[in-house]
Amino acid sequence: MDSARIQAMIENGLPGAQAEVSGADGVHFEATVVASQFAGKLPLARHRLVYATLGDLMGGAIHALALKTLTPEEAGKREPGIGNG
Repeated sequence: MDSARIQAMIENGLPGAQAEVSGADGVHFEATVVASQFAGKLPLARHRLVYATLGDLMGGAIHALALKTLTPEEAGKREPGIGNG
């Protein structure tokens, strides 16, 4: 498993989302995901949306995924990086 594949799966599963994924060992990953679908949702619900894009890979090929989930508005309030140009 590689970061680029996970990023593509998240972005395909959440249309319009932006994801940054990293992970050097091939089983443990970190991701920051910015998606309008997160608006009005608690963190657990946001994480479930991301996990749904990865299906059976979670707990299998992807042993662990640390998530930061933001709406575009939340991302715009952060330092420059994903979701705010």
